[in-house]
Amino acid sequence: MTDYLKEITRIKESCYSNQGQLNSVIATRGFIEANFQDELNLNVLSEVCFVSRFHLLRLFKRYYGQTPKQYLTSKRIKQAKKILRQGTNISETCFEVGFDSPSSFSTLFKSRNGLSPTEFQKRAIFAKSDYFFF
Repeated sequence: MTDYLKEITRIKESCYSNQGQLNSVIATRGFIEANFQDELNLNVLSEVCFVSRFHLLRLFKRYYGQTPKQYLTSKRIKQAKKILRQGTNISETCFEVGFDSPSSFSTLFKSRNGLSPTEFQKRAIFAKSDYFFF
């Protein structure tokens, strides 16, 4: 075994030492991916994965670099972008991806992307139609 491979193995074992923990975190992420439009919180996620809320929070942050709530929000925003590009109105998009109110959705969307959902949608639709002229 080369020194490089030994070092990689050592790092892997120190970072990902407990396969059970890793499986719990992967299952949590998979559950978020499949159910992002539903009402999800730390209590629901911990019950689904049979891990305490605080332990799950620490593990998720350790392996993914963000909390489950941050990951859920990113997933929802990413999905909202796809839906907005299709021309769906802002309110429908908001509720379809799991946000509670269009105003909080718009504020969060703008803080993450630098554009309001309306501006984003206009630019996306314009960019799409621009291709037809060439």
